[in-house]
Amino acid sequence: MNFILTASNFIFPLITFPYVSRILGVSGTGKVSFAISVVSYFTMVAALGIPTYGIRTTAKVRDDQEKLNRTTQEILSIHLFMMLLVSIVYILAILFVPRFQSDRTLFLVVGVSILLDPLGVNWLYQGLEQYGYIAKRSIFLKFVGVILMFMFIHSPDDYVFYGVTSILASAGSNVLNFINLRKYVSLKPVGNYDIKQHLKPILILFAQVVAVNIYTNLDNVMLGFMKTDVDVGLYAAAVKVKTILTSLVTSLGAVLLPRLSYYIMEGRKEEFQTLIRKAYNFVIVIALPLMLFTIFYARDCLVFLSGKEFIGATLAMQIIAPTIVLIGLSNLLGIQVLTPLNKEKQLVYSVVAGAVADLILNIIFIPKMGAAGASLGTLVAEFVVLIVQIMYLKDLFFKIAKQVQYWKVLVALVLANIISIKCSGFVDMVFLKLVVAGISFFGIYGTILLLTKEKFVQNYVVDGILKKSFLKKKGK
Repeated sequence: MNFILTASNFIFPLITFPYVSRILGVSGTGKVSFAISVVSYFTMVAALGIPTYGIRTTAKVRDDQEKLNRTTQEILSIHLFMMLLVSIVYILAILFVPRFQSDRTLFLVVGVSILLDPLGVNWLYQGLEQYGYIAKRSIFLKFVGVILMFMFIHSPDDYVFYGVTSILASAGSNVLNFINLRKYVSLKPVGNYDIKQHLKPILILFAQVVAVNIYTNLDNVMLGFMKTDVDVGLYAAAVKVKTILTSLVTSLGAVLLPRLSYYIMEGRKEEFQTLIRKAYNFVIVIALPLMLFTIFYARDCLVFLSGKEFIGATLAMQIIAPTIVLIGLSNLLGIQVLTPLNKEKQLVYSVVAGAVADLILNIIFIPKMGAAGASLGTLVAEFVVLIVQIMYLKDLFFKIAKQVQYWKVLVALVLANIISIKCSGFVDMVFLKLVVAGISFFGIYGTILLLTKEKFVQNYVVDGILKKSFLKKKGK
């Protein structure tokens, strides 16, 4: 199911973004991206560190129904209280901040997600590893969003409707989650609440979330205030492609966190390290080819996904492409290792360092380089985050890192890139060029890894998936 969900995160944007970007243009997409980025900060404050803390905490008490009920109610109460406070501040901001007043309707529409966010309790479903339900719900709502998008977005003036469809999946998910909640926990008051025990770890994780959001969403916000909606739109196009590809690399994260937290609680260190090693191999083998392909075919990807109006985002996309690898590794070390080990402070230090770097570089480069400057800030920020995390986990990191057969991956990348450039050079049509380039690049890359019997491909793809599937069919 996690594979299906990951695939949907890849496929649906490929359907929606090309249509929306061509209808709304750079300015329209920029307006919506700016509004969503602003709202994300308010949602972040309302949620504190609950999304990550909730997963870890519910995973630890999931075998005790009474503890699970109490813990869920305690965490939900904190989230609801914060939501009310933040909503008041948000309304005041819309009323008195001139930049928000210019698109008041859009900000009000997108702001609905603040109100509905606590109802989602998505952390509970992840903590209980209900990935089948999560996948079905997510895909259904995305499908509905696509239909509504084609129904209501027909001109540049329809950007408010784009705002509606952009938050539909999350808002709808929150409502459905709350309706479905009683299958897993009781909302009947149980008494003996201890809200205080959650505050410190939640606030520690909140510091991490704040820092992460500074260098993930601050770019859009700073571009919106320092430049124009056009600059925001160009940057949004580059980030959209990066985000789609990054979701493939980080797809294991949501699945692994509750499992790794469970292993730590049970003292199963060997199984913990084995799972981390598999995840690291996955990131390296998957992220590096995605990064390289994005750099070499950035212009063609933008033209295909967004139209020629977005060609100005090419440099921004090329600069930000290496973050596919950096985010994959920092997600592994930070979310999947430091968090289960209760080393949230070290995680906070890493993202704070990245946030400071991003803020400083944005101030320097955005006025001069626009979207490309924002990409540069993000690239350096992600690199800083990773370096700091490696410093804290150097023994474990180098232990798992040396397991990868890098020379095989490098040879496969070089040959795949050379052959794909040669093959795609004979095609002028953008779509066909990307198809030819993609098939030749990833086909050659995968073939070489298979022929050289690279460890990850051999152990987890050939032996772990293909052979098992064959034996099952043979057994039948």
